[in-house]
Amino acid sequence: MTASAEAACDVAIVGGGMVGASLALALASLPLDVVVIEAAEGLGAPHPSFDTRTTALSNGTRRILTGLGVWSEIVRDATPIRRIHVSERGRFGSAVLDASEQQIDALGYVVENRVIGSALARRLREARNVRVLAPASVTAATTGADAVRLELEAGGEARTLGARLAVAADGANSLVRREAGVGAERIDYGQVAVITTLAPERFHDHVAYERFTPAGPIAMLPFGGGRVGVVWTLSPGEATRVQGLDPAAFAAELQAAFGWRLGRLGAPAARNAYPLALTRAAAQKGARVAIMGNAAQGLHPIAGQGFNLGARDAATLAEVLADAGAACDPGGAELLDRYVEWRHADRRALIAFTDGLVRLFGTPFPPLRAARGLGLVLFDLCPPAKSAMSRLSLGFATRLPRLARGLPLVAPESATQAVAP
Repeated sequence: MTASAEAACDVAIVGGGMVGASLALALASLPLDVVVIEAAEGLGAPHPSFDTRTTALSNGTRRILTGLGVWSEIVRDATPIRRIHVSERGRFGSAVLDASEQQIDALGYVVENRVIGSALARRLREARNVRVLAPASVTAATTGADAVRLELEAGGEARTLGARLAVAADGANSLVRREAGVGAERIDYGQVAVITTLAPERFHDHVAYERFTPAGPIAMLPFGGGRVGVVWTLSPGEATRVQGLDPAAFAAELQAAFGWRLGRLGAPAARNAYPLALTRAAAQKGARVAIMGNAAQGLHPIAGQGFNLGARDAATLAEVLADAGAACDPGGAELLDRYVEWRHADRRALIAFTDGLVRLFGTPFPPLRAARGLGLVLFDLCPPAKSAMSRLSLGFATRLPRLARGLPLVAPESATQAVAP
């Protein structure tokens, strides 16, 4: 392995998944030299995060993606969620959230990750002041007074990159977070999500179903071509067993657990399984390091808010840097404190909300199980509660970043781009 001379940049984003790529695009409008470091062969379809799994995009995230200039491409393959139906197997009571009642077009949009990734990658290739190093991996990170020194392996070469700000967007097992001395708590839910798509007998009519069962929740998300995206949460042993079933047997067991609201369920496409856990970093910053996305928090998919929370991380950090001006030190302690303080309430509340849902609907305690059904009925009869829940897609922060409000990150006349050396 050969070594190359040390390079430098203003911001190094470690991790080119959906959150890291979104941040890079947001920063492309600022006079900053930005480098994205990605371990996969390249951004877009080959990236392991940009596969056939689906993501439910909130309205706030739709606005962020619009501000980044990619929503017009994504929307062609996006399926709107007009209603959300929540129920519990074997119990009375259900609740329905309807977009029309909230006077909005949709409660969210379901999109394949590969579609989001391809749109972000194409846009990034047009950004003059963003460089992408891929495949490249960070092997060490050392913080100095003025920069974080990143040791890289890229193309058979050992490289060194000095960044005034390093962004940890490299997933739940983030090396950059760990090298910054920031620990993370991991709570294993003892559950596995089996994910697939299938075509039901009845058209989904743009309804997303959340069905709670004794084995775990089942989500059915409306998808293109009349299909639905399935997220079936099971114990590890049960997940292994149903993964081994032939397609007809798998569909029959899913039918028995979910019910007949969509008519007979067709044979599933390819099935994948992912263990579920809550990961939570002790902080969202270290010295000259900002932590975001799954490196900051990994959520249970029960509420479909993982990427939406990470997108707000990216939009917030971009706004903090934009407001600080061209002469700022992007890794300065004051700016990072501003980012952490802004994200604190949204992050804490959404983690608690998601974890609380898992525990509430996972307990077999009979009185609590009965109360859940009554709670769903009362919720369904309470318009203010429905309005509050529909605002979940914008997060729990008292102040939203401009991109999430549909506003430009910076005024057009002040947006200048620096050409990467």
